[in-house]
Amino acid sequence: MREPIRDKHRLLHIQDAINTILERTEGMTYDALVSDKIQFGGIVYYTMIIGEASYKLSREFVKTFPEVEWDVIANMRHHIVHGYYQVNPKDIWDVIQHDIQPLKEQVEDLLSTIDWDEWEKKKFEM
Repeated sequence: MREPIRDKHRLLHIQDAINTILERTEGMTYDALVSDKIQFGGIVYYTMIIGEASYKLSREFVKTFPEVEWDVIANMRHHIVHGYYQVNPKDIWDVIQHDIQPLKEQVEDLLSTIDWDEWEKKKFEM
């Protein structure tokens, strides 16, 4: 049986997806993004990864760190996956322009300030 992916690794997945989005959209305009279906699809994919990893964080983690809107992030993933035919490119662009950088800072702060050995030990003792 496979070992479960723990909260730190979920945050690392989020961080990696954020970095990919930021790297691929740096200097890009809205029109350039939406005119390239492959590029746009890739950004949507990495947005889904952020949402899925947020959704898979432990309940204890989400409750302990409510300053991050984990439910909003997870709900965006659900909207994209289940309403793929209704994804509004302007919504994705707004996420890129307004939400990704603050989320990056929050995730990096969590990764650097949590004592992960202690967190995992405490979590599994519950």
